Amino acid sequence: MENDTCPKRSESGEQLACPGLILPLFPGEEDWNQGFRGFLYLVALLWSFMGVAIVADIFMVSIEVITSKTKKIKLTNPSAPGGIEEVAILVWNDTVANLTLMALGSSTPEILLSIIEIVGNEFFAGELGPSTIVGSAAFNLFVITAVCIVSIPKGQTKRIRTIKVFMVTTSFSIFAYIWLFLVVSVISEGVVQLWEAIVTFMCFPILIIIAFIADKDYCGEKKETTEIELGVGEGEKFFTAGHDVDREVVRDFMKEVGKHPDIDETMIAKLVAIERQQHQHHSRGWYRVNASRNMTGRSKVEEQDPQALELYHKIKNKELPALSKEDLEYGTENAVVEFSATSYSVMENAGRVKVGMVRRGNTKNQVMFKYETLDGTAESESDYVPQKGTLVFEPEETEKFIEIEIIDDNEWEPDETFFVKMTLEEKPSGIVLGKHPITEVTIINDDEPGTLEFAKTSFLVTENIGNAELPVQRLNGCDGRIEVTWRTKDIEAVNGKDFEGGEGTLVFEHGEREKSINIPIIDDQEYEKDESFQVELFDPTGGAQLGRLKKTVVTIINDDDYKTILDRVVNITHINMDRLKLGNSSYGDQFVDAMNVNGGDVENATFGDYITHLLTFGWKVIFAIIPPPSFLNSGGWITFVVALAFIGLLTAIIGDLASIFGCIVGIKDSVTAITFVALGTSLPDLFASKTAANNEKYADAAIGNVTGSNSVNVFLGLGTPWVIAAIYWSSKGQDFCVPAGSLGVSVVVYTICALLCVSLIAARRFLEPFGKAELGGPMPTRYMSGAFLVFLWFMYVLLSSLQAYEIINL
Repeated sequence: MENDTCPKRSESGEQLACPGLILPLFPGEEDWNQGFRGFLYLVALLWSFMGVAIVADIFMVSIEVITSKTKKIKLTNPSAPGGIEEVAILVWNDTVANLTLMALGSSTPEILLSIIEIVGNEFFAGELGPSTIVGSAAFNLFVITAVCIVSIPKGQTKRIRTIKVFMVTTSFSIFAYIWLFLVVSVISEGVVQLWEAIVTFMCFPILIIIAFIADKDYCGEKKETTEIELGVGEGEKFFTAGHDVDREVVRDFMKEVGKHPDIDETMIAKLVAIERQQHQHHSRGWYRVNASRNMTGRSKVEEQDPQALELYHKIKNKELPALSKEDLEYGTENAVVEFSATSYSVMENAGRVKVGMVRRGNTKNQVMFKYETLDGTAESESDYVPQKGTLVFEPEETEKFIEIEIIDDNEWEPDETFFVKMTLEEKPSGIVLGKHPITEVTIINDDEPGTLEFAKTSFLVTENIGNAELPVQRLNGCDGRIEVTWRTKDIEAVNGKDFEGGEGTLVFEHGEREKSINIPIIDDQEYEKDESFQVELFDPTGGAQLGRLKKTVVTIINDDDYKTILDRVVNITHINMDRLKLGNSSYGDQFVDAMNVNGGDVENATFGDYITHLLTFGWKVIFAIIPPPSFLNSGGWITFVVALAFIGLLTAIIGDLASIFGCIVGIKDSVTAITFVALGTSLPDLFASKTAANNEKYADAAIGNVTGSNSVNVFLGLGTPWVIAAIYWSSKGQDFCVPAGSLGVSVVVYTICALLCVSLIAARRFLEPFGKAELGGPMPTRYMSGAFLVFLWFMYVLLSSLQAYEIINL
């Protein structure tokens, strides 16, 4: 219905050349071939979606930094020194953070698109922004929920923990779209009055207040717990001051790990990091950042050592047998291949050098690996004949040799070296490289059997190291097979109590230059001072001599002192946890991350990472100029503001690209919005929610925040531009007109489908056939639920599109 008080759009606003706020950039572009032009705009639109995912990632990182701020408080704790324990609690309540900065982080493109469209449209209402908000809400509620329901592993279920908060945000999300329909179609049809715009915007702080009350359970029965006394709500966290890794968790877990003395401190730190992660709640923002980085070839925020993860599950499930140190590092099912010695020597006139390779661990299967020679000071073709090939260990075969030809040029030269390196095929199955995948070959000019001595005068080992490895070097020749006997001598450490010593023989085959004496160290789990013992070489055979360092002292450093070892492990754990931090610490780190695939971690980069890195390289470098969260100790706020400005600029470009593309191919703005734009801005949320559904103990991070985000989209994404436009037109004595058109029908269809979706979620929580959980449950009902929700989304898009083209009139 035409309103006489509505402002009239100028004739310039009715051009047929598909203009945008910024685009087109080229004069006369409308005269290009329209098919080619449409293709260019489609590619540019898809590429821009990748750009907005990257800058939204940076924006979300700043939010994570802001909301992770803590404050210290003191608690009475009789077991703590002085009876007082200092703890750090998060300043931001999780619910408030999710509904304010986190929701803003995930919904910024949609919100800014709506604001930019109104301001750039001379304060006239457009269709792209509002329709994108409704379309994004539909995709989030229907498709993301469907994916999360069916993606849970078979036999598992996950429920929403903060159910009261979910009920509040769900109620507001339904109310938001009912209110939207009332404003544009009922209360003052076709007109948004200033009071309506203000009420729409004010629903945002009202939602936050009510959700906060629900989270704190102020209206329920007060619980007498430390968390309530601290003012810590159901979704909040607190940590021991000075450590975000709980020392009690570390200590208890170390007691269990201590039953397996072969596990060293580095492996313990990895295990503790995994244990900490199992008890750590990640926000939806954390998952969204990780999803964006997976999509754009950036460094991942969560990398776990597969061997450590396997060992962790065995310890937790009490399934860990008496594993060797190699088992911990390589896995019990793998074949481990490496060179039999770390270095070889050969006389220049010997003609050939024989290099040994060994296979340990699983010897049941056939395994294959590659090898090649690499120049050192010796040069291929002039000092030796290069080799490159593939070797195969047949079942039960444990030793292989290759022979490399040495070139004798009859000229005096100093000793020269080259290397032989092992490599594996990409992502091999059942085979790993051992500690010695490279060996050194030295070409010498003498034929002496050599001189034997220890590599160092003393060695320091921890009590839980398992085996002390003492390298013995063969110098000044390596001709022939020789042996040397070794024996231990007690000092403070006692053989049989602190270590397993005695006598033994070390054998050097022809050409081998370094071998190690392995002496088991006994961890008695008792406090002791540092203790030492001596190892001595004697009686070499084959003409070999003993060198200057024929004795060495091994000192066992006590690691049962609680404070010392705990501090060491906690510090190492912090290093592992630092790898999970989202933000870079400096501009240099940002540009390294931007210019290298997978942030420089090439070894773990996939083929897809290389492709996405190539496609997004330009965006990465551009957005690397955004200040890092630590810049000027701003706590992330400078990053927040600058990233928001970049998102605004890129969103304006996306709005133009979408509008012009739709104009070229004959698609209405409302249809473009609920399909291309809504999907492009919501895909990172889809992958983030799917990951959260699989990794989190509860369903909150997966679907619990969807309804809150949908509410914020309306209250901020429409409330803010409506207030701006209503004030503008009120100052001119005119109404701000928003024709209901297809938007009103789209809202009605979405609201009906949303009510059906929420009813299904409620039924899944309380009915046995669904497993009494929002996510997972019996396979038939979970797939039926997922199919029904996808059907709702399809019906929403279909009916809204048919109405937009006036094929049907609802």
